[in-house]
Amino acid sequence: MAGADPPLSQELLTKSVRVPVIVGPTAVGKSALAFALALETGGEIVVADSRQVYERLDIATNKPSAEQRQRVRYHMIDFIDPATTFNAAEYVEGARAAIADIASRNRTPIVEGGTMLYVEALCEGFSLAGVPPNPPLRAELSNLSPSDLSARLLALDPDPGVDLRNPVRVIRAIEVLETAGPPLRRLRRRTPPSWQAIRIGLVSDLEVIDRRIEERSREQVARGLVAETQAALHAGVPATAPVMTGIGYAEAIAYIRGELTLEELPIAMARSNRRYARRQLRWWRKDPRVRWFGIDPDPMPAILNYVKESG
Repeated sequence: MAGADPPLSQELLTKSVRVPVIVGPTAVGKSALAFALALETGGEIVVADSRQVYERLDIATNKPSAEQRQRVRYHMIDFIDPATTFNAAEYVEGARAAIADIASRNRTPIVEGGTMLYVEALCEGFSLAGVPPNPPLRAELSNLSPSDLSARLLALDPDPGVDLRNPVRVIRAIEVLETAGPPLRRLRRRTPPSWQAIRIGLVSDLEVIDRRIEERSREQVARGLVAETQAALHAGVPATAPVMTGIGYAEAIAYIRGELTLEELPIAMARSNRRYARRQLRWWRKDPRVRWFGIDPDPMPAILNYVKESG
């Protein structure tokens, strides 16, 4: 799906397209809102998630259910081997092609995601492609522990906008910063899309978000997260692969190694997700273009009106 740029004719089709972009903290209900909005508008969903692109790993990545995928068409999920890597530039290429395709069929593209860099790169066109790889530095950094990697990155840029749990991304950020200097956001080259993003933020009290995170963590373990993780490892997916270092799989690997008990597993997952939810909120609250909606009462009527007004 991350193929060549869309033809010019497809780009022209998207010049007047308004694309709802649903953001917010993990577990707040973005996926459910995007699904409901797609049903209401006859839309298709372009997922902006760095882990849902990987095949077979469904539980901790929170992929849509089979029933949802029968009723609504999803793009940018389930097309990359989990043993390989995938970056924001490749995501933007595929997602922009998907949006152009959806618009060309007179459908509504709806972007839904929690990966901050992917959403920003898609909507703003930022890229770090201009900084070439530095193999000697990467070799040096690969020997550091996750905590030492994070410390080194934060010493260069206190607010890099990078998932500190993902060593691949942390190493790339350090590589870029040590080559060109901070801040990281300044280094992103802007290539804006042809369509207009309508940024919709979904939010609730932190207590509600935390409770949802805890419930989802227990449910994921009950659904077979450990078995799914073991199957991936047995199939040759390295424990160091980007998808396996993400929340859920990293803790499941710790359980498999005997570092966590079964009772501690969902607690550790919830703790990591709570920290991640707060990073997401800090990130998106800096953007004045996001229009925020609470999850209670049902925000759908107000969101539909906002989308129509924005058009």
